[in-house]
Amino acid sequence: MKKEDIQHLEKLMNFLAQHFLKKHHWEDVSKTEWSYIVTEINDLIINQNNENTSKKTPDILGSNYLYEHLIINKLKKYFHNNNAVLSKPNLAKLSLIVRVLGYSSYIDFINSNTESFNFSDLRIEMNKVQQNTNLLDRLVGCWYSYNRNLPESPLQAKEDRIWRSATEIYKSETTGEYFIERSGGDRHKYFGKVTAYSDYVFIIMNSNTFIRQRHFISRIKDIKEKLKNPEYKLHELHFISTCISFNQEPIALFEIFQKADRKTFISDSLSYPIDSEEIPKSIVKQLEDTESNRIDYR
Repeated sequence: MKKEDIQHLEKLMNFLAQHFLKKHHWEDVSKTEWSYIVTEINDLIINQNNENTSKKTPDILGSNYLYEHLIINKLKKYFHNNNAVLSKPNLAKLSLIVRVLGYSSYIDFINSNTESFNFSDLRIEMNKVQQNTNLLDRLVGCWYSYNRNLPESPLQAKEDRIWRSATEIYKSETTGEYFIERSGGDRHKYFGKVTAYSDYVFIIMNSNTFIRQRHFISRIKDIKEKLKNPEYKLHELHFISTCISFNQEPIALFEIFQKADRKTFISDSLSYPIDSEEIPKSIVKQLEDTESNRIDYR
């Protein structure tokens, strides 16, 4: 198997982990849970076969196919030794899996789930200023970002709702830069770069489906002193987020980033009514203050 084949297979296993268990990465899934996923896939295969009124007995997966054949003998073996000689998995079986999930073939799945983000177009440069890498390292991980979607006049709001977007900040192993990826509505995603100078955090972000650049700025007062305490945890960040809207008018919104546990992380954007129990009360209180959270640039 080539490195590209491994990347495609890993994409599939991450997709299955997210789709069936709401887990972010295949390594977070146990052997028992992979058996559960196989059972779910086989049920879908059988149901699809019955709907097609086929008299032929459908091909189904062995109970340990995902864990033993794909995880143990492919992914884990490769990541233990990336020079290991590995045979390619059965393409017919991979296509069988993705077809019951709505794709026409394994190739269609790979093409539909390829995200090429042009990070090189995004630049945050401040000459002669030292990056606060200690702070940046604390930002790495999964976050939920909350913002209040409002019409031009808050008085015209037809419903009170808050968007919660799934956001991940990570450090590039190749360039050492800090990147951010964030879920959006209608399956599009945002991607960007993160940097920090002194007490300030800056994010510049773009979308993979349309050009609507967003900028975030936050200040964590006395962060250098706080980081001297090894027990200090960074749970929440408040940003002023500006973007260029479709009519080219700059608008600004207040956003709150809240650190999330990777094991329970849901990598989607969700809309909640403002009185939802899913939203922390402290965040609701901040986002209800629309006068201070919405900046009129005109």
